Amino acid sequence: MSEEILVNVTPRETRVAVVENGMLQELHIERGWSRGVVGNIYKGKVQRVMPGMQAAFVDIGLERAAFLHASDIARPPPAVEAGGDGVAGDPEASQPAPVPPVTDLLRDGQDVVVQVVKDPIGTKGARLTTQISIPSRYLVLLPQTRMVGVSARIEDEAERARLKSLVAELSPPGDPRGYIVRTNAEGQPAEALAEDIAYLGRAWALVERTVADARVGTAVYEDLTLPMRAVRDLMRRDVEKVKVDSRETCERLRTFAAQYMPGLAEKIEHYAGERPVFDLYGVEDEIQRALEKEVPLKSGGTLVIDQTEAMTTVDVNTGSFLGQRNLEETVYRTNLEAAQAVARQLRLRNLGGIIIIDFIDMHDAEHRRQVLRTLEKSLLKDHAKTTVYDFSPLGLVEMTRKRTVESLERQLSERCHECGGRGMLKTAETVTYEIFREIVRAVRQFESARLLVIASPKVVTRITDEESAAVAELEEFLGKSIRFQADEQYMQEQFDVVLL
Repeated sequence: MSEEILVNVTPRETRVAVVENGMLQELHIERGWSRGVVGNIYKGKVQRVMPGMQAAFVDIGLERAAFLHASDIARPPPAVEAGGDGVAGDPEASQPAPVPPVTDLLRDGQDVVVQVVKDPIGTKGARLTTQISIPSRYLVLLPQTRMVGVSARIEDEAERARLKSLVAELSPPGDPRGYIVRTNAEGQPAEALAEDIAYLGRAWALVERTVADARVGTAVYEDLTLPMRAVRDLMRRDVEKVKVDSRETCERLRTFAAQYMPGLAEKIEHYAGERPVFDLYGVEDEIQRALEKEVPLKSGGTLVIDQTEAMTTVDVNTGSFLGQRNLEETVYRTNLEAAQAVARQLRLRNLGGIIIIDFIDMHDAEHRRQVLRTLEKSLLKDHAKTTVYDFSPLGLVEMTRKRTVESLERQLSERCHECGGRGMLKTAETVTYEIFREIVRAVRQFESARLLVIASPKVVTRITDEESAAVAELEEFLGKSIRFQADEQYMQEQFDVVLL
C-alpha cells in the first residue's frame, strides 16, 4: 500500500491530506482564527454544579461554558491495560469504583485544571476531563496515575512485555506518573523512549509552573500545530513521503522529526511544483465530492449520506448494477463494495456519533456476516474509535464512531440561508397561494386602494403566466388593483405585500 501525507499551507489556513493508493482517506483543516482546542489544558473555574446531570459547567475562557461530567473527574484508578492508544479493561483488574456524586467532587467557584477532549460542536460547549494526558511520539503521559499500559494494536506479546519493561526502567525513580505506550513505539529502541520520557517530563513541569501563576480561562498547555501533529500522529515507517508546499513549514517539520523521529526526517520534502500539491493528487475534487450527499460506487450503485443532529444515516442502493448471476449475488456484491466505501467516507468526512447503515436486504446469513466483516476490516485503518453491532431485525447496521471535532461538512459549510437547512424549498406554486392568502389578510386588516407584491422572478412569472385568471378574480373580489414586481434579490420563499 502506497501512503503519502500532503501538507498545504496558506497564511490563514493549513490543510493535511492522507492519500492511500492515490485516493484521499483523511483531511484535517486548521484555520488561524478557529484552531481546535482538543488536547489543550486550561485553568478553569466551576461556574455551576448540576447534581441532576452529575456534571458541572466550567469557564475556560471560551465563548460557551464547557461541560465536565463526574465520570471524567480524576480519582484513584484501578489497574488497567491500554487498548488502541486509549485504555481498555484488564481481566485481572477490579471493577471501577462507582462514580461519587458530583457535589462530592466539585463546588461552585472552585478552580480546576482541565483538558479539552471534544471541541465545541454546534450549540454544545467543549467536553472536558481532569484526567490529564500529554502525548509524544511514542508515549502518552498520565500525570495523575502510576501505571504503564501498552496499545492493544501491538499484538506481539514479547514486544508488549519489552516495551512495558523499558518504560518502567526508564521512568525516574519514584516517578508518580504513568504512561501509555503508543502503537508507533513498536520496535523502537530504549533511546527513543528515553527521549520521549524526558520530553514529557519537561512539558508537564512547565504546565505545573504555568498553572500556579495563570489566571482563570488561560490555556496552560496547547497542543502542537496541525502540521506537527500530523507528523507526530500520522507518520509511520510505511508512509512513503510527506510533501509540504511551504519551505518554512517543511524546515520546521524536518527539525521536529530529526529531534523526535530520527530516521523519518528524510521522508519530509518540500514540494515546489507549479501545480498546487492538492490539485496534483486530485484532492480538491475529492473534497468537493465529500460535501455531496450521494456517493457513486464503481459497480453503479450509490451511497446516500444524511448527517443530522441526532445521527448519520447511510442508505445503500444498487443503482444500475445488475450483477452476473441473480439478484442475491447483485445485492451481495454491491453491499461488499458499499461496506468499504462507507468506512472510507466516515473517515474522510469525519462523521461521528451514532451511524445507521441501511444495506440492501440480504437473505443469506453468510452474506450478511461477510459484509459485516468487510466493514469491520475496513474500519481498522480509522484512527477514531469505532464500535460496530450486528444486523438488527430490520436489517440495519448500527455503529458508533468517536467524534472529537466537527465533521468536514460542518467545518466547510453553513446552514443554507434560503431553505434554513431543510434541504428543500417551497415550490413556486406553494408560495403563490401563500401570497394570495396574505393579500386577503392585509386588505381585511388595513385600508388601501392598491397593492404591490414583490417576490422572486420565478414566483412572479408563475403568477402572471399561470394564475392571471385567479389574480383577476381576486381583484374583483377585493375591489383592489394588484401589481406584481419581480426582484432578483428575493429568494424563492420570500415576498412582501405592500399597501399603496
